[in-house]
Amino acid sequence: MTRKLLFSGVLSVISCLGLQAQELYIPRDVQKAYENGTRSKDGNPGSNYWQNKGVYTIDLNVNPPDRKVTGKETIVYTNQSPDTLKVLNFKLFLNQHKPEAPRSGQTSADYLTSGIHIDAYRENGVAREWTDKNDGTNKPVQLAAPLLPGASITLDIDWHFDMSVQSGREGAIDETTFFLAYFFPRVAVYDDSRGWDTMTFRGSQEFYNDFNDYRFSVTVPANYIVWATGDLQNPDEVLQPSYAQRLERSMTSDEVVHIATKEDLENHKVTAQNATNTWIWKADAITDIAIALSDHYLWDAGSVIADPQTGRRVSVQAAYDEPSEDFREMVNYGKHAIAWFSNNYPGVPYPYSKSTIVRGFADMEYPMMVNDSSFPEAEFARFVVEHEIAHTYFPFYMGINETRFGFMDEGWATALEYLIGIHDLGPEKATENFKKFRVAAWANTTDMEYDLPVITPLNALNGVAIRANAYGKSALGYLAMKAYLGDTLFSKALKGYMDRWNGKHPMPWDFFYTFNDITGKDLNWFWDRWYFSNHYIDIAVTDAVYKKGTLTVTLQNLGGMPAPVTLVLTDKNGTSQAFAQTPAIWETDPDRAVITLKNVKDIENIRLDGGIFMDADTSNDSYSIK
Repeated sequence: MTRKLLFSGVLSVISCLGLQAQELYIPRDVQKAYENGTRSKDGNPGSNYWQNKGVYTIDLNVNPPDRKVTGKETIVYTNQSPDTLKVLNFKLFLNQHKPEAPRSGQTSADYLTSGIHIDAYRENGVAREWTDKNDGTNKPVQLAAPLLPGASITLDIDWHFDMSVQSGREGAIDETTFFLAYFFPRVAVYDDSRGWDTMTFRGSQEFYNDFNDYRFSVTVPANYIVWATGDLQNPDEVLQPSYAQRLERSMTSDEVVHIATKEDLENHKVTAQNATNTWIWKADAITDIAIALSDHYLWDAGSVIADPQTGRRVSVQAAYDEPSEDFREMVNYGKHAIAWFSNNYPGVPYPYSKSTIVRGFADMEYPMMVNDSSFPEAEFARFVVEHEIAHTYFPFYMGINETRFGFMDEGWATALEYLIGIHDLGPEKATENFKKFRVAAWANTTDMEYDLPVITPLNALNGVAIRANAYGKSALGYLAMKAYLGDTLFSKALKGYMDRWNGKHPMPWDFFYTFNDITGKDLNWFWDRWYFSNHYIDIAVTDAVYKKGTLTVTLQNLGGMPAPVTLVLTDKNGTSQAFAQTPAIWETDPDRAVITLKNVKDIENIRLDGGIFMDADTSNDSYSIK
């Protein structure tokens, strides 16, 4: 062997080893977490992992149609970090309604309010001044005495706000139907990589919350029903006996129980006939709470077994106005979604005691709650609620920072929506819908904003890049990995990731490294191209050689994404055969793949079919054999 050939061979070996040993970009704040031992590069929480916690006791008074809401809360906040905290940062999300608040887009006058007003603030029982004149969605407060590691502080806050007339993620659905979300002052997340979460809420990106314990009460006039995150603690006090019995029966019923009908509500039969009723709720180790109330919404409920091994049931409830015909099936839609997600993907039993689906306008998820619009097409109504219930796992079971890493929750909910869609509609219709709603805009648009790397913090983005990165592109990456690993190994890795990080705050690198660890594969070549690059999907057939029943096809990865693709071969009689290729074809060489197919006869044409992995340029997807 000549020296030149030897040198060339060494370079080839180094090149291959470099591809296999490729490192992911790790930003400096994440590197700090590895250095401090709070996270590990095998994907596990580090030996020094910690997170802070609050115990919230909240009392609300709501008196519709008056939109003023008053509240009192006590927060016992524990500093489990190694740092001494001299300042607490509070989240006041409702200040996003202030006229001067920064927003991602335009809004109407009906959306605007004066925000949230703090009437009293105390630290460990001692009154402190709180000036809310210039408060935004973040409020740093200097503590009278530093909060030491391992210590707790008791905070008492009185506040009030007006519900916005325009209903979105929260607000007045109608004059006597309110949806309350993000409605209470809370201590922001203080984490191991960035410290305080001080990101401004601008109305488009979503949230990042600690796992807290909640006890809360909602006082409303007679004949108002309250639905909320958590378990109702006093049904016999707020419901008349036969309706409390209906609610109890629904908890174990396979059939839909009509707890409150139109006639029941009009005749004031449902709630205890006091001037006001106080509904008391409890929810532990959860990232947020939401509340709905109405004097005329119908109330259906049933239950479904979420964990076949234990027989544990989940209550599924629906609250809706009479004209919303699609909601008459909403309990059944919710039961189906919970059963499918529990037993298929992600294959983790639904972790909470219930799910309540409220007819609103947001098409939005909350822990144990969904706020969905009404749709004339039953198929679409089911599709939307399935997506929102999928969010139970991401970001609520997993405490994801949605504001920065929306692809870690929206991407998974979108992937799960496709997988359950295959069951509901069949692969052809599910693929058609997924391409139309989740992929086509990215595939068919040359705007560079669509090609920004998925890992780009979502709070730094605006416009089309948010939706492309958080939903379609990231979901396709998860589904491509599923094709690469196969169902069994993919499911094992996904469940392992969820087992390691449920109840904690995973970051993207925790996910990537967990999959590497559990599968025993270095998947960085895939993660880098799909989540850290500005690549897209464009695969071309550049050559094909057919000899004695063996077809050798050369594919060029022009767009750079390691996507699956199917080779559709057509013979001289017009008969077609399909040969699915996983992303493994790009593992050795991410830019070029050579595929050999044996025992194929009389092939005249080759066509590429990406399915949901839509090709940006289809002009190079066909090749004729001459």
